[in-house]
Amino acid sequence: MASIQLSGVEKWFGDLQVIKGIDLSIEDGEFVVFVGPSGCGKSTLLRIIAGLEDASKGSLTIGDNDVTGAVPSERGLAMVFQSYALYPHMNVAENIGFALKTAGIPQTEIRKRVNSVAGILKVENLLGRLPKQLSGGQRQRVAIGRAIVREPVGFLFDEPLSNLDAALRVNMRLEISRLHAQLGITTIYVTHDQVEAMTLADRIVVLEEGRVIQAGSPRELYNNPNSRFVAEFIGSPKMNLLPCTEKTGKIVFTSFAENKELRRVTNAKHLSSPSSAIVCLGIRPENIALCPEDKGHISGKVVLNEYLGSEQFVYIDCGFDDMVTARVKPDAEFQIGRLIGLSFDSEKIYMFDRNGDRL
Repeated sequence: MASIQLSGVEKWFGDLQVIKGIDLSIEDGEFVVFVGPSGCGKSTLLRIIAGLEDASKGSLTIGDNDVTGAVPSERGLAMVFQSYALYPHMNVAENIGFALKTAGIPQTEIRKRVNSVAGILKVENLLGRLPKQLSGGQRQRVAIGRAIVREPVGFLFDEPLSNLDAALRVNMRLEISRLHAQLGITTIYVTHDQVEAMTLADRIVVLEEGRVIQAGSPRELYNNPNSRFVAEFIGSPKMNLLPCTEKTGKIVFTSFAENKELRRVTNAKHLSSPSSAIVCLGIRPENIALCPEDKGHISGKVVLNEYLGSEQFVYIDCGFDDMVTARVKPDAEFQIGRLIGLSFDSEKIYMFDRNGDRL
């Protein structure tokens, strides 16, 4: 196990800069998840750490060793790919032990370590099968086993669950979380799925256009996003973002409906930043209470109920470009087309300026 330190890392492809000066410290044994939209640079950054891409600028340290110019085999890391990358002509035992065989490890030691890894991953009964005889989840276990058997100082996962169906993704998330707790190996995990990030990570690193926008625990990023981008990206459903402005000490919601009307106002006295900078109010679905039309901060028409068994989401047209989402009790009933009020929890309101920064 080892810590990983990135200092001023940049990556250029010709005239295109995709990684823009990243400084990041990953502690020994920490599980860090890189998240962000497609094209934000998360997979490129992982490949730089693995040594599959060279950094154009900056340095990379693993433990006490500067590995900036080192080849992948000298970094002591093991990578698990999205595509599994198993050898089709080798059985499970041969796939898991292949790296040890090429390293010249004696057969008796290879068998011992392969059997040990198979026990950890619960694939002992699959060792004689070929990859084509395995399910997607079983193939992913074998790919992880091939990484574990090398006894690396760190794991690198590049969207390993994206090829699996929903039920298998949930099961494999549990398996990966359990493995990390058992092995305690430093892990970097790349995903575009923020649910995976929230459930797996000790710390989430949110990237946008090659920069780190915010890094912190799942709880910290959910409750204290530093920008509109993070507020929208972390959370499912995403945070409601309502255009607004300030008027005589109060917040005025600005509708983008054709009549450009000003909606009902809510108190803004708790703000510590200049209120003239406000252009957007954020509120999470669970912090909205539905009430009679004339009792809420804003009102709107119920458009859709999304019943999910243990929870329910109501989508309301309040005259903005996007519908407002409210999380309600699963046994509550709201008729489509009904006019309703929305009351906000004043302690859970977020304000953002025109640059997307939180006030």
